[in-house]
Amino acid sequence: MTLRDLLVARIRAGGPMPVSDYMAECLLHPRHGYYTTRDPLGATGDFTTAPEISQMFGELVGLALAQAWLDQGAPAAFTLAEPGPGRGTLMADLLRATASVPGFHDAARIVLIEASPTLREAQRARLAGSPIAFADSVHDLPEAPLFLVANEFFDALPIRQFTREGDHWRERQVGLRDGALAFGLGGPTAPAALAGRDDTRDGDLVETCPQGQTAMEAIASRIAAHGGAALVVDYGDWRSLGDTLQALRDHKPEDPLANPGEADLTAHVDFEALAAAAPGLTHSRLTPQGVFLERLGLTQRAQVLARGLDGDVLDNHIAAHRRLTHPQEMGTLFKCLGFVPEGAAMLPGLET
Repeated sequence: MTLRDLLVARIRAGGPMPVSDYMAECLLHPRHGYYTTRDPLGATGDFTTAPEISQMFGELVGLALAQAWLDQGAPAAFTLAEPGPGRGTLMADLLRATASVPGFHDAARIVLIEASPTLREAQRARLAGSPIAFADSVHDLPEAPLFLVANEFFDALPIRQFTREGDHWRERQVGLRDGALAFGLGGPTAPAALAGRDDTRDGDLVETCPQGQTAMEAIASRIAAHGGAALVVDYGDWRSLGDTLQALRDHKPEDPLANPGEADLTAHVDFEALAAAAPGLTHSRLTPQGVFLERLGLTQRAQVLARGLDGDVLDNHIAAHRRLTHPQEMGTLFKCLGFVPEGAAMLPGLET
């Protein structure tokens, strides 16, 4: 029985499900979920993330976190965490770049937050020789200073979608039409998360991500209590408005309902909601990824790495730099938001 069959049976038995439930089943079903059954990254997968494009991304992120650690007095024991760490590439590049920072590796307790058994195996192989621990959720992180990078983590958390209708909202659901999966709307509701959205009009669609907010709350509580910093890198904007649910399969977009469990499902991140979930911290301005990386010295690093390269290898290196920073590539679509304790120095590259 396929995941589509299971979803159809569930809808027939219990009625339409929220988009959040559909996303959760498609991504994390124990037998048919997208992340539980495959390695989705790279040329043989369905999408490519910044760390897979170039080692420079993880190196610069690592040095930014290490500087934040130094700025906060270099705590003698801290958690170095990454939720949704893919193949472990970012963490591997981060650790290589920070190896020369005195005391950083000795003090770090590396924790990878990963739900996929397939990706956990890839991470173990990529980080062989490094003492790593796994957690199922950010809620399982220890109570200690926390220095965390979340790259394309929040976009994969299930969202709810609501359409405005007069003075109330109707939740978008996944049901059946002529036996096929189809979108529809539930009855009138008044979600507390949208109580202040007076910037919307009839027909506007707004997305919320309850799991994202609770995850940010857990991260923020540790940083507020013990010190640390969090860097969130993802695509999205300051405030959600419009339908951003998308499916990617074999590096091409497709209908999110077309192949349950066979395509990556994501949605744009509402960075304002993440900031609201961390009231005890100071956050940076929302900064385009290209600007952030250039402030950290990406071009200078690229020039150093280019020495001695030629032919296709040099061409690929130049293309990687462009893809990470150019406005028509990832440079503007992806945004960065930093979080630190009140009164602490902001992460390098995100200073206002």
